[in-house]
Amino acid sequence: MSLPQLTPQFLSQRTELYPDYARLAALPEKILQFGTGVLLRGLPDYFVDKANKNSIFNGRIVVVKSTDRGGVDAFKDQDDLFTHCIRGVEAGEAVEETFINSAISRTLSARNEWNEILACARNPEITIVISNTTEVGIQLVEDDLKASPPESFPGKLTAYLHERFRTFNGSPESGMVIVPTELVVDNGKKLRDIVLEQSRRHNLGEDFIQWLNEHNHFCSSLVDRIVPGLPDEATQKELTDTLGYQDELLIMSESYRLWAIEGGPQVRSVLNFAEADAGVIIEPDIDLHRELKLRLLNGSHTFSVASFFLSGMDTVRESMENPELEHFITELTLNELAPAIPYKVDLERARTFGRQVLDRFRNPYIKHQLIDITVQYTAKMKMRNVPTLLSHYEKFGALPARMAEGFAAYILFMKPVETDGKSFFGERNGVRYPIRCDAAPYFEALYKEHGTDYPRLVSSLLSDAELWGTDLSHLPGFQEGVLENLQSLVSIKVADED
Repeated sequence: MSLPQLTPQFLSQRTELYPDYARLAALPEKILQFGTGVLLRGLPDYFVDKANKNSIFNGRIVVVKSTDRGGVDAFKDQDDLFTHCIRGVEAGEAVEETFINSAISRTLSARNEWNEILACARNPEITIVISNTTEVGIQLVEDDLKASPPESFPGKLTAYLHERFRTFNGSPESGMVIVPTELVVDNGKKLRDIVLEQSRRHNLGEDFIQWLNEHNHFCSSLVDRIVPGLPDEATQKELTDTLGYQDELLIMSESYRLWAIEGGPQVRSVLNFAEADAGVIIEPDIDLHRELKLRLLNGSHTFSVASFFLSGMDTVRESMENPELEHFITELTLNELAPAIPYKVDLERARTFGRQVLDRFRNPYIKHQLIDITVQYTAKMKMRNVPTLLSHYEKFGALPARMAEGFAAYILFMKPVETDGKSFFGERNGVRYPIRCDAAPYFEALYKEHGTDYPRLVSSLLSDAELWGTDLSHLPGFQEGVLENLQSLVSIKVADED
């Protein structure tokens, strides 16, 4: 017997599951969110939902699906409801919580419903924009702001803000609070600069630029919560049987949560959902929070994921149960990354944070797929880890052996064995895996040019200052360390295949 699907109609028949749904569903729209990913639903949308349930924020979210991949059918079929399962450990105690999130009012396709999205700009109650468009989303590109829609996220945002400016004649109260959550240092400032440049390029007028500068707040922020999304098939079936309904949008997350937002009293008054949970921090300077998270949690993920994956592992948790791999990431995190954070931070505080990170990786409830961590691998390696690598050399002048090992595994992971020009695939133990990285064509060309001449391949890659922002081949011993590890990994791979 098939179980019913999570819909408003289902909840009207099972009011005990969500007795307050009618009140919450009637709340006005106050936020425009670019992105439907699990991180947004598991963190910002979590905070908004929690605040609504406590009668604090009292506003819902219009979500913009801004890519062509996938559709919005699942959201529309469920009227944007989804189940959030929290599983973790806090202060040594197991935490389990399952609830239905109703923070999203509707989901719109940027490609097909751009006019409806622009209509949101004319709604005076929508005063907040949130985004997560991956690290490559905040870039200045040639764009047509009159297109439906503009191609880039900053282009879409510029067109949206200009529509709002025109509608309300540039009034001060029509300004917005814009909070990007992309994992880019100073993401708010960079997004603001791109929007201003787009405005100048398209001659949108000095009055509009003045309104952007004086009445809109572009807040840098960072998010920290492991949200792997839909659990594996066995866990999903167990949860579905327990819940008594089917949910195509169900997500799972750890209990730890942090959203640090740069802003003052005015930003805090607009983002008053922060009052509902201590995990939202609004401060004038969030650099310390950002550096700890970026270098130790995200950085350790990026330096270790290829080593874990190529060793035959599929999840972070599975990798942490392997003594050799667990030792690798512990050494990497505590003895190489923590001492080399390119920011003034007490070493013991950094190592304490690092130990928390390792405990979170060991969370028995979360099965974080390694292949998902490799999305936009090259951009992540450059933004998260190259600054720490350079800082390590500046402080210690010696080869960080674990970083070299992780970098070598990254190079091997990025080797494409099959492509149609758009999609790229690597191979592990005879099985194809997707290489979802904008640098995949670069690596295809690199391997075509150098083949198995690994000394030349490594030299060419590391010396590419345009790719990395610096010449990594000049770091004493790094090129040799990466090459030695790469050749070792290739030898192991060949032996396994034989």
